[in-house]
Amino acid sequence: MKKQIKELRSIFEKNKIVSKIQELGKSSLDQNFWKNQNKAQKILKEKKFYENLVESFKNSISESKELKEFYKLASEENNKGLIQETLKNIKFLKSTVQKNEIKCFLSKETDSNDCYLEIHAGAGGTESQDWADMLRRMYMKWSSTKTFKLNIISEHKGEEAGLKSSTLRINGDYAFGWLKNESGIHRLVRISPFDSGARRHTSFASVWVYPVVDDSIELEIQEKDLRVDTYRSSGAGGQHVNTTDSAVRITHLPTKIVVQCQNDRSQHKNKETCMQMLKARLYNFELEKREKQSLGQQSQKKDIGWGHQIRSYVLHPYRLVKDNRTNFETSDPDKVLNGEIDSFLESSLFNLNG
Repeated sequence: MKKQIKELRSIFEKNKIVSKIQELGKSSLDQNFWKNQNKAQKILKEKKFYENLVESFKNSISESKELKEFYKLASEENNKGLIQETLKNIKFLKSTVQKNEIKCFLSKETDSNDCYLEIHAGAGGTESQDWADMLRRMYMKWSSTKTFKLNIISEHKGEEAGLKSSTLRINGDYAFGWLKNESGIHRLVRISPFDSGARRHTSFASVWVYPVVDDSIELEIQEKDLRVDTYRSSGAGGQHVNTTDSAVRITHLPTKIVVQCQNDRSQHKNKETCMQMLKARLYNFELEKREKQSLGQQSQKKDIGWGHQIRSYVLHPYRLVKDNRTNFETSDPDKVLNGEIDSFLESSLFNLNG
């Protein structure tokens, strides 16, 4: 326990948690602080998050000392009931410290932001499209358990089943921070429900997560750099199908970034959403370029290819979900596919950001 608290203190120092609180505090005292409401609220939210983290850390140190004394006293008196109760409290404290360790890695520039999550089916037709649909359900279930707000921005359904692609917007505290390491290729191995011969199939789908950016971030997007296309939405049927060309696709010509939206009947609103997404994509593009320059590495987006599998979900001939980057695994894929992915998210935060 003492070693874990020492490690947590080291992580605090490495991520400059205390200095970030001080910097955010100075920003909140600026006389023009409330002129930009969105920016002000974001700063206060970040400051509160770090303050709660530090307060929890201090409480853990105090509680650790108390539990040490309780255990010593219980052992001297051979009080088995008190020993068991103390061990139970130590286990709970250990869990709290581990959670605080993870939260320390949610301290980068856009970690507190909402996020967009894109899912694209790989080659393989119906198999991969069904897998893309399963992944979308997994993230929607996870968002629901976190009480995050989720909107489907755009989707293209498969001819027989599943999805060719889907874009979600997830609104919630540190949504991007939690999900940022989910970008990559997700691989599924199973007996295909679409194969009359009940053969085993391997399917792929790509996931890409990027942060929503607010009005405090200024990006110059020139009209001449955009190609705007409109088309008819492909909804689920009935009242959800638009009979006008309200769906919008915008291509940013210099970067080849493409965004699209079809979730509203109004072409104007869909275009507005597309511009918000494009702003987020361009901002993330610049962040990755900056990170590439500082670390001398390829940006994550360019690294993502069909050979870059971050996680495997095996339903046959055995049952296993394994993250190929951290080696974290579980033998209960049903829980994972039902949205219980916190252990994978925490493992990636700790191992990939440490």
